[in-house]
Amino acid sequence: MDVFVMLLVNGLAEGALIFLMAAGLSVILGLMGIVNFSHGTMFLWGGYVSVWMYTKTGSFSLSLLLAMVVGFLMGLIFERFFIRPVYGKVTAQILITLGLMIVFTELVRVLWGPTPLAAVRPPHLAGTWVMGSIIISKYRVFLIVIGIVVALGIHALITRTRIGMIIRAGVQSPEMVQALGIDIRRYFSLVFAGGAALAAVGGALYVPLVGSVWSGMGISNQVLAFIVVVIGGMGSFIGSAVGSIFLGLTGALVAWYFPPAAGVVSVLLMALVLAFRPTGLFGLAVKS
Repeated sequence: MDVFVMLLVNGLAEGALIFLMAAGLSVILGLMGIVNFSHGTMFLWGGYVSVWMYTKTGSFSLSLLLAMVVGFLMGLIFERFFIRPVYGKVTAQILITLGLMIVFTELVRVLWGPTPLAAVRPPHLAGTWVMGSIIISKYRVFLIVIGIVVALGIHALITRTRIGMIIRAGVQSPEMVQALGIDIRRYFSLVFAGGAALAAVGGALYVPLVGSVWSGMGISNQVLAFIVVVIGGMGSFIGSAVGSIFLGLTGALVAWYFPPAAGVVSVLLMALVLAFRPTGLFGLAVKS
């Protein structure tokens, strides 16, 4: 029972981090129809920027804020100058976003060097709680709380605000929204930038968990985000949340009981879901 509690906390923490990246990617890919292979770049830059800021100021809050701002600005720039001209052109989107990922990954190596940088947890989140034989990391509990808050906030934004209503209407019929005098492109830009900001915050929260930041972490975590989107269903926010938790818990359990399979379990899960539900667990029709 003690092991189960610790694995549950570890799996939920991992799932919360995956969700921060997958939620934005799900909206960008499933609703806006943008195949974005540069999403992991935001995760990567969020990690490096947060470590740099924390080293300079010692403030964990400022490091998260700067990561979010940098991710948001990168998302705005990417969407405006590189993505917007190729809406509806999947091949061009793949090539352009892959190019952006390569360029900005190399830029990270130029600015911070090719070797990994150490990342430490803030003092108030370091350490553990010990309850008998159960040892729970404070930082992992913090990640779970952040994941819940972000999920509730996004859900409220999409379902209970005018902005969410416009975005949902724009996905269904952008021409009709434009005819009402609403610039739907501006809202889509904000959605893209918001997804990028979430990915950057995810990177900033990820590096203290693993203890370092390195230039290859963007692409590896982007693969996980794509797997979650496929498992949960493209365009489904609930699917992203459920898929992230499912992947996090499964990964923690397999890593504990059968470590050799830890690296492939996510791909196997995706294959099983696709075999029985090709649209994912909560799949929606993909915007053409």
